[in-house]
Amino acid sequence: MKYSLRLLTGDIFGGITAAIIALPLSIAFGVASGVGAQAGLYAAIAIAVCAAIFGGTRAMVSGPTAPMIVAMAVIVTHSADSLAEAFTIVMLAGLLQIGFGIFRLGRFIAYTPYSVISGFMSGIGVIIIALQVFPILGISLDSHLDIHIISQIPDILASINLHAVSVAAITLLTILFWPLNLHRFIPATLGAMIVGSLIGYFIFQQAPVVGTIPSGLPELQIPVLGLEFLVKVIQPALVLAIIGVIETLLVALISDAMTRSRHKPNREIVAQGISNILSGLVGGLPGSGSPVPTIVNIKAGGRTRVSAILCGLILFAFLFDLGRMVEQIPLAVLAALLVRIGWNVIDWRFISRIHKIQKTHVTVMVLTAFLTVFVDLITAVAIGLIASGMINAMNAESIELDSVLSVPLIDPDSDDVFLSRTGLVRMTGRFTFASASRLQHVIAADIRDHEVVIFDFSQTDDLDDSAVIVIGALISSSYEQGKPCVILGLDKKIGRLLHSLHALEEVDEANYVDTLDEAKKLANSLLPPLS
Repeated sequence: MKYSLRLLTGDIFGGITAAIIALPLSIAFGVASGVGAQAGLYAAIAIAVCAAIFGGTRAMVSGPTAPMIVAMAVIVTHSADSLAEAFTIVMLAGLLQIGFGIFRLGRFIAYTPYSVISGFMSGIGVIIIALQVFPILGISLDSHLDIHIISQIPDILASINLHAVSVAAITLLTILFWPLNLHRFIPATLGAMIVGSLIGYFIFQQAPVVGTIPSGLPELQIPVLGLEFLVKVIQPALVLAIIGVIETLLVALISDAMTRSRHKPNREIVAQGISNILSGLVGGLPGSGSPVPTIVNIKAGGRTRVSAILCGLILFAFLFDLGRMVEQIPLAVLAALLVRIGWNVIDWRFISRIHKIQKTHVTVMVLTAFLTVFVDLITAVAIGLIASGMINAMNAESIELDSVLSVPLIDPDSDDVFLSRTGLVRMTGRFTFASASRLQHVIAADIRDHEVVIFDFSQTDDLDDSAVIVIGALISSSYEQGKPCVILGLDKKIGRLLHSLHALEEVDEANYVDTLDEAKKLANSLLPPLS
């Protein structure tokens, strides 16, 4: 694609608009993570610029996102004893992402069932909203959110800051009722942040504010490199890495659909890994492809990586004198913005159609959401994938079994079907572990009723190891009962699969035929004489 003045103009408008959206989000995410507003800004700058330079998606804007921040908040409160350790986990996640990209694992994310993604995102949305309750009430907790907080509820209710509540309510109302004709010039999130901040500054002055943000360039964070520590934090780093990859590739698909382009998934994963390493080094939050700034960027005209780089450079200005504007923003304003974000993260499209969706998919979605909220993110995704895999296997079982034909071959000299001495087992299509156990049970019963069995592979497309082992067991069982087998229509591919696990080692080479007529003649010659 040749770069032109038209593309440059679109990238400038896109970059400016994306920066306007990313500014309040990055600050809110920084505060919500427990690391600080400056960490959100550092991440937004470092990740936007770095991911754009090295990435494989033209118009995507990357930065801190809701799912990554929820994971980071858990890391800060449970996995790290210091900010240095927390930022080391961010860097380790980046290294893992680079490994995912180098080993070309990006394409496997496409196989994640939508029900798992929906449950995961909805759980994240619930967590985001729940975490904003206390900032909206103007309450600062000394302890972490856990079951023991119930005992503190009377004290909490007695210390509600009505100024914070008022500011949060005004901010939410501003977001909800922001005039549509102003969206093109000032997005609702930025407008609500300005209105809420002004109301807090001039009227509700007792609402807690962001506070001092360090100006100038960030200090480099020295990673903690102890072997014992790295082993301990590999799981939370893996959580960050996987969540970042999933969200990035989902946003890349959105970008492709809007720009009619095609991203390079493995290159994008490597770029996100490099970005997270850089963000951790400068004391920033973890990040990934960011859906809202990306969509806004594209709608404003951004079509190349220049727009995302420009977005990061604009945010860079807030590390200097412009950063003082951020210090007086009430925390309740940011909490209100995050409530709206959390509400949008919940997959209402899936939920609104839940009565029309298969119960099995709904079960996976609800289970994943429940585990995301009440256990942890990696457990939710892992169990969601396992549950989805089991359900898909159950569905595949019935489909595969319907493709098996196991019938007696009628003796032309007899009118009685029940006197048939030869059985035909025809396997059509693909067979996997899903149907393996039932396959053995069904066919084994038919084998007992015949004296010779023809296995027809002429219409078999594929077999996995489980299916091959079952077929081998059926043939062995047949020969143990003194019943020879005829192999029909075996091509090179299926033959290689069966021979690789010695499934046909008991079958004589003379028992391989190409047509059904040949199979019938051979079967008749193998039948023992009637007594």
